[in-house]
Amino acid sequence: MDRPDRALLQSWLDVAVDQAIAGRDGGGIPIGAALVGRDGDVLGRGHDRRVQDGDPSIHAETAAFRAAGRQRSYRGTTMVTTLSPCWYCSGLVRQFGIPRVVIGEATTFHGGHDWLAEHGVEVHVLDDARCIDLMTTFVRDHPDLWNEDIGED
Repeated sequence: MDRPDRALLQSWLDVAVDQAIAGRDGGGIPIGAALVGRDGDVLGRGHDRRVQDGDPSIHAETAAFRAAGRQRSYRGTTMVTTLSPCWYCSGLVRQFGIPRVVIGEATTFHGGHDWLAEHGVEVHVLDDARCIDLMTTFVRDHPDLWNEDIGED
């Protein structure tokens, strides 16, 4: 699997950022994701819908994964997310053998991406200013909702 250049990774992240904004604008948590196929086409996209649907399992990554539908294989795919994936979403990446993860930022939340890298997943953290701004603003304005989302008291 070829390592994509920064411009390509950034174009994939743009899809996830659009989803994060949609989530925020819909009253939810501003985290977006996309599952990209080996040919670079977006297979599925989604945003965190935990608040909107009252379902704690609908994280951005799981929404994008579900939207992609059943795939024969996940070899060559890339999970793109605006925020470092939590343990739940990191487990999804490992369970289905998704070989690459592109992360907008890991400043506001450092999820399971180190663990993914330790297990052979190619991880790219882009430190995208838009992603950092979306999350820092959300955490500042909605600390109770954020703490609920990450399992903090």
